Amino acid sequence: MKNYTTLYNYLFVLIISLFTISCTSDDDDIAKEIIIPSNYEFLRDGVSTVSFSGQTTRLKQVDEIYSALNANTYTEAQLDEMFTDGAGFTDATLNGTGKNVRGKTSASCAAGSSATQAQFDEQIADFANNVVPAWSNDASAGVAGKLTDATRSIHVNAKGHEIDQTFVKGLIGGMGVDQIVNNYLQPCQLDSGSRTDDNTNGILSGDKNYTDMEHKWDEAFGYLYGQEEDAKRADLGSSPTGNGTTLNKYFKKVNDSNQPGIAEIVYDAFKKGRAAIVAGDYTLRDAQANIIKINLSKVVGYKAVDYLNGYMDKMGAGNTADAFHALSEGYGFVMSLQFTNDGNESPYFSKSEVDAMLAKMDDFWTVQDSDLTSMVSDIKSKFGI
Repeated sequence: MKNYTTLYNYLFVLIISLFTISCTSDDDDIAKEIIIPSNYEFLRDGVSTVSFSGQTTRLKQVDEIYSALNANTYTEAQLDEMFTDGAGFTDATLNGTGKNVRGKTSASCAAGSSATQAQFDEQIADFANNVVPAWSNDASAGVAGKLTDATRSIHVNAKGHEIDQTFVKGLIGGMGVDQIVNNYLQPCQLDSGSRTDDNTNGILSGDKNYTDMEHKWDEAFGYLYGQEEDAKRADLGSSPTGNGTTLNKYFKKVNDSNQPGIAEIVYDAFKKGRAAIVAGDYTLRDAQANIIKINLSKVVGYKAVDYLNGYMDKMGAGNTADAFHALSEGYGFVMSLQFTNDGNESPYFSKSEVDAMLAKMDDFWTVQDSDLTSMVSDIKSKFGI
């Protein structure tokens, strides 16, 4: 015990950038020291063990797909090539990587759905075959084309959907949230095969400098922070930076408005969970995973409510194009609700519940405010927001 105390004091004095918490192992009564860094930075033999380049690639691919859905120059085949094959991007570094977006869309080990995946395919086909040919036409009920008001112009399908918005907001849940809360933070990834024993015994992944479990946690981290300029920064939780059309953008919006401090909560949980993996404390790891699941799911709930309410406000002001833009975003976030996780491995809304809501929203020209108001109330009640 004397040696242990001496070591503890030595670390406390010299490593001022770190702080520690103690816990007791489930396997024995030996106190286990868990060192939580101030940054998301983990080293083995002086070399970083953090890697999530594949996640950064996919997030950048989503950005380019979004840009393509704002233009009238892409065919269905070209859009499918980007979405499904991970090829055909103007940024050559995104081609030939073996990464694609569709393969990680509604494809988690705990909650994937091929039926939902197909809904994204249908949106691409609708855009290419119906919106693009009518690009310069005036849109109206049942007619695709361009819709303009005093605030903006948008291109919509026959039901008023602005597909770049329905698609990418659906991906925020369908890829971003789903891959984090229903895949990489799940036992079906973290504890698959021999990963628990390997992590406990320090067995690395092939020729890499990390264990498989460490890497899976980092991949979850990457789906949120993969486009940050410096994702390991200590101040990332309180004042995050970076751009993108995916989850992190709206995570920041929620931190700046709906729930100040949520960014710090999630960032700290990622650090603590990763430190717990290094120490082999899987109880603490799972507790931090649940914090992340619940709080990232709230981002979807908050934004669904914001955009549904935004639609009604903008229609009330007589700005149909602006209202349809907001409702398209709301449609995507409602679609994303099925990918949430309440910390008990259940979504806040099931796929069938989500599909029922989407059916009521299907035709923007005839959607009823009473239905949207009911949805807002249900979402707020389920999430406690």
